[in-house]
Formats: sequence, C-alpha cells, structure tokens
Amino acid sequence: MSPLLLRTAISANYAELSDTLRIAADYIAENQVEIATRSLRAVASASGVSPASYTRLARALGYPDYEALREQARAEISRRGQGTFQDKARRLQSDADQPLLPRQVAACLNNIKALVEDIDPQHLEAAVECLEKSRKIVLIGALASAGFTDYFAYLAKWFDDRWVVAGRNGATLGSTLAGVTSADSVIIISKHPYAHRSVRAAEVAAASGAKVIVLTDSHAFPGLQFADFLFIQRTESPHFFSSYAATLVLIETITGMLVARAGSEAEARIQEVDKHNRLLDEFENV
Repeated sequence: MSPLLLRTAISANYAELSDTLRIAADYIAENQVEIATRSLRAVASASGVSPASYTRLARALGYPDYEALREQARAEISRRGQGTFQDKARRLQSDADQPLLPRQVAACLNNIKALVEDIDPQHLEAAVECLEKSRKIVLIGALASAGFTDYFAYLAKWFDDRWVVAGRNGATLGSTLAGVTSADSVIIISKHPYAHRSVRAAEVAAASGAKVIVLTDSHAFPGLQFADFLFIQRTESPHFFSSYAATLVLIETITGMLVARAGSEAEARIQEVDKHNRLLDEFENV
C-alpha cells in the first residue's frame, strides 16, 4: 500500500468493520503518532481494544500485519510532519533559506496526482449522478473552506440554477437547511481544524433525508458518519496550513462532469448567463 493512504483505507473499509474494529480504526485515524511510536500493547491498553483486534483490523484494511500498518503510519508522519500551526510556522522560518515555491508546488502536485489513486471513479460517478438528479444542491463550508464553496457555486451556477451556498448574504445556515428534503443534496467541504457548524450541518442534512457529500482531508472528520459519499483529498504542504489544491481540482472535475451530463441545456444556460453578465457590465472589455 502506498504512502499516505492509511486514513483512506479506513474510510474505504469502514462500513464492513465490526463495532470493535471500528473503535480501533477510529483510534488509529485520530492517533497516528501513537500508532507510529508506541508498542501494540500500549496502543491496545490506551484504546481499550485487544492487540488481536488491531491485527485483524490491519488485515481488513489490506495490510499483511499490524507492523505493516504501523510502518505506514510512520511513513505518513515522516512525509507530512506533525505539530501545531505554530510549530509549522517555526519550521517555515527555520527553512527560510530554502526556496518555498518549488517545495509548495511539489507538495501540491503530489496531492493532485494522488486524487487518481485515492478516489474510486465509480463512487465519483455515483455522486455526480446523485447531484444531477437532485432538486436542490446546498453547499456548506466554514473557516478556510468557506471560499471554496463560493468557488464551487460560481462554477455550477454558470450552467445550473439549483445551487445555493448556505449561510451567505444575510441568510442563516438554519434557514437554508430548513427546506432540505430527501430530494436534495448537501455538499460539505471541511478540512482540519474541523468547524463545528459543518459537523452539525451534516447531521441535520442527513436527518432531513438529504444525500450528504463530504469533501475532507481525513477519516477523522467527525461528520463522516452522516456522509453518503465521501471524498478524501490529501493536503500535505510545507506551509503552516493545509493545501486546498487537490480540492480545487476535485471541485472543477465534479462541475465538469455535470456539464458533460447536462448537454445542450448546460450550453444554453451558459450562453444566457454570459449574455446577462455582459448586459450588466460584469466583466472588463479587453
């Protein structure tokens, strides 16, 4: 199994795990440093799950044994580094003599390339089909993710008028979700540190019967349990904050797939939007 796929492997197999193995999987997802640095006996004692269960979990996730899973955790930690935002900022300062641009570009390219490996094409097709059939599509993002829901909506509204960004332009998050039903889809973008409102929105949307699509960076996202479709994007970066480069590519891919499915209707809508943008003098004439 290739580097940085531990949490992705957990997400892909989570539904088939027993209750005990889910507890172990949750502990691994949230405590990779512990997994990488402590003995199996210590991990088992801290989590309340037997060592044998961790061995069974490793095999269920596709590893030959627990030691291989542990090596995976070590490799991931080595690649991405650990610590607080302040720690990462200090590393940036200590590496100030090393050009940041090539390091940032390399990290972003690796994250983007990994999308092909991390995302099941059939799962993506199923999510896009769900969006295509939805009555309304609600986008939710908080903190750093908020701007990416705006970009998602900007692209989508060129060819489709069903999209709405929750909690914008004077409307509360609750007022948008109040009308959501099983005929709708809710897309939530949330990266660590996870916003409480995004987790609660996933819960409320699922309780309303809506299909919930989550774009996040880890199996550890607390709203995962409410997701019908989950897409994990890698966010590794030498910066003090996570990179959204792969998320942007996924957003553009989803909207592109929807345009391809919409056919002539999308073309007509895009032409109409473009006409009104010009009538309203939205763009500079260059």
